[in-house]
Amino acid sequence: MAAPPPTPIFVTGPTAAPIPPAPVRDNGRGIFWAFVSVFAASLMALSVRGVVADIDSRMAVMFRAGITTMLIVIGLILFSRLRKQLKFSRPGLHLLRGVLIGASTNLGFYTLMHIPLTTATVLFFTAPIFATILGVIVHKERVGPRRIIAVLMGFVGALVILRPGFEGFHPAMLTALGSSALFAIALTLSRNLANADGVLSTYFSSVVITVIVTLPIAMPVWSLPTSPLIWAGVAILVVTSAVRGFADIQAYRYAEAALLAPIAYLRLVMIGIGAYFMFSETIDGPTWIGAAVIISSTLYIARREAKLRKSG
Repeated sequence: MAAPPPTPIFVTGPTAAPIPPAPVRDNGRGIFWAFVSVFAASLMALSVRGVVADIDSRMAVMFRAGITTMLIVIGLILFSRLRKQLKFSRPGLHLLRGVLIGASTNLGFYTLMHIPLTTATVLFFTAPIFATILGVIVHKERVGPRRIIAVLMGFVGALVILRPGFEGFHPAMLTALGSSALFAIALTLSRNLANADGVLSTYFSSVVITVIVTLPIAMPVWSLPTSPLIWAGVAILVVTSAVRGFADIQAYRYAEAALLAPIAYLRLVMIGIGAYFMFSETIDGPTWIGAAVIISSTLYIARREAKLRKSG
């Protein structure tokens, strides 16, 4: 059984909504939503960097998950048709996925707080590599030598960026990989839960559990933004996160991962430009080299898995 298709469109994978199975193929519509996702995800990453300049990353997670939870609850109160969609037939899986999402989100936001945005973005692209490994472990998928080489090359690219033992290394680089690995595990649960209980239930449970997971570790650093500009950043974070989650669902509903994968990497360009003008960040040589290796390996994995699914 093939592993779920990689989803490199997710920046901080953890914040993304689950992807339901595609009932109809409409590549044009899927590509449109992929561009929407890339734009929203880029703004989200930039807003996180701006917000964590004033408050701790754990508070940023609390604001994002807490406000999103409140908005969903208001929607459930106002619209009975939304309440009818709620279904939790597999509470254990909802709990497990929510904990994974919460942990992954905190690691991802911590990463964005401490290392350059472009470096973090490239390391987040390793999620499909972890998903391939999980496909072997969880789904007993048979992986040929070419995909094994692609996975190994992806980790080589990560090592080029990490430069362990050298001056450019920062521990937050490891949290980026941890965030991607946890998100890849959560992704394997997302499809099963979305099929069984629907997108709204799966997304709602994830943000509620993220609040519960984050609250104890956020209490020691509890603080509110001190300027209207930071509050504006929080608002942008919440809105772009929701837009991106919906766009991800729509993109993978209508088009295949192999078609959408190249579009996802436009995020590196958008974030690179934004980080340069907003935070004076530049991309160093090792990051460019590592990015090229990781992107090449994940693109190959996406196309190879699409080919295997078509061949049955």
